[in-house]
Amino acid sequence: MGAILIIFIIVYLCAAVLGLRYYTHMLQLSSYQFQGYFRFLKTTVTKYGLHAGAAAAIFGAGFFEYAEALEETDMNKIAGGLFVLAIVFLALMAVMYIPKKAKKKFVVTQRVQRLFVTYAVLLVIVALIAGICVAFGADWSAGKHAVAAFFVAAYIGCLPLVVALSNLINKPVENRINQWFIDDAKRILKEHQGLRIIGVTGSYGKTSVKYYLTTLLSEKYRVLMTPESYNTPMGIVRTIREKMVPTHEIFVCEMGARHLHDIKEITDIVHPDDGILTSIGYQHLETFHSLENIVSTKYELLDAVDEKEKAEGAAKGKHLKFANGDNEIVMANMKYKDAITYGVSEGCDYRVSAISVTGAGTTFNVTTPEGETSEFSTKLVGRHNVENIAGAIAVAASFGVPMNKLRMAVRRIQPVPHRLELVRHGAVSILDDAYNSNPNGAKVALETLALFENSVKILVTPGMVELGAKEDEYNEEFGRQAAGVCDYIILVGEKQTHAIKKGALGAGFAEDKLFVKSSLTEATQLMYELEAGREKVILLENDLPDNYT
Repeated sequence: MGAILIIFIIVYLCAAVLGLRYYTHMLQLSSYQFQGYFRFLKTTVTKYGLHAGAAAAIFGAGFFEYAEALEETDMNKIAGGLFVLAIVFLALMAVMYIPKKAKKKFVVTQRVQRLFVTYAVLLVIVALIAGICVAFGADWSAGKHAVAAFFVAAYIGCLPLVVALSNLINKPVENRINQWFIDDAKRILKEHQGLRIIGVTGSYGKTSVKYYLTTLLSEKYRVLMTPESYNTPMGIVRTIREKMVPTHEIFVCEMGARHLHDIKEITDIVHPDDGILTSIGYQHLETFHSLENIVSTKYELLDAVDEKEKAEGAAKGKHLKFANGDNEIVMANMKYKDAITYGVSEGCDYRVSAISVTGAGTTFNVTTPEGETSEFSTKLVGRHNVENIAGAIAVAASFGVPMNKLRMAVRRIQPVPHRLELVRHGAVSILDDAYNSNPNGAKVALETLALFENSVKILVTPGMVELGAKEDEYNEEFGRQAAGVCDYIILVGEKQTHAIKKGALGAGFAEDKLFVKSSLTEATQLMYELEAGREKVILLENDLPDNYT
């Protein structure tokens, strides 16, 4: 039994470490939030069979190994067999959790390191309890070993909950650490005299506007922006602490939100001077629960700008509010008469007109509040890009950047990665809109796909998520819209795409031109293999992270 126990301990630790790594990665992808993490756990219950098998074998081995009358019933052989069975289950667990290529890599941050310390402490506690039961169990016989085995089995059987418990245990420490970083970022901003902070938020379009605005403002100012999708409180704090230097004149700060009052949490840190609201739509309903909560949260940016202006008074100058005049929800809830609007709609302060799409890109006119009209050209395609560029033009022009410089800067604007980014591969054009998806964004993506005339149009998508009770409704409508544009539809994952399939087929889409694949790899292979006879344009709409698989 000695050799078996040593092998058991080694395999047990390997399975535990690999399993904890896997579930910590899923927790990280859920932004360390319990709601997203437990949603993921509900979708992977089939994985727990090996956990349950290993736990049952461990408990049984602990019971039978020291049961009474060993020689009469030969229970020691039963215990040995159960230990071997436990080793098999644990080995299978270890193999199952061997790290695979992930869409978003597991990052071993200091927070992750602290979690693993907590995992180790909990395991040591389990081992101590087991040791105490065996050493001081008096005449329990099988009972004391069964209790000891129970704790050892419970740890490996409940690995996903061990991760959740450790996250909960560490929360006070993480909150204190985060608060120190936040206070340090506030100090840096306070000491940075003359810095102008522009907040950017919206259900969609905020990252694109941030990039475009930074390009345009850089014609006159030294600008720092939050990189990539650093739009959470700690992402913004990290940008301030690591990237900001005294020579920066403007800080363009993207503000993301998934829960009520998330924007206020950010504005309480950076206290924006100006704000731009790019859109409001049905996104993250799973966590927001209602459109009213989304509206309230998104407007917290303009509320913060208004409060700052009132607090400082006219002596320190005007604080500017910008809003997308084409977004019906934004305008229906507009409460600031001094907000500067932009878009193609009648009455917008910065009004877009004469949009023309060619093979070289898009040209359009923008008329300022003073009545000056200028023509702009960009290599980007799609009305949504024109809308977002117009918002950046409105802000930059209000900050004194001349129109002639803005025209040159707009020509240099580069597509934002994975946000309807046009990539060409020989005779195949790919519209990469993989970053995320929402009902409005999906509709805009299809409208952009429709611009490619005389081409075979292919949609590849896993559908939209985090839309709460309306998820199937919106995905079904997406399917109906896709049926009117696409020649082929490739769905990724049967479970979350059934509504898209239903919508597309219900709208009369040919069933032999709709495919369902289990992975993006299979879908990618198929989209290249499809015989089109003409140039192909492929829309990649959304790409779910690993905690949705």
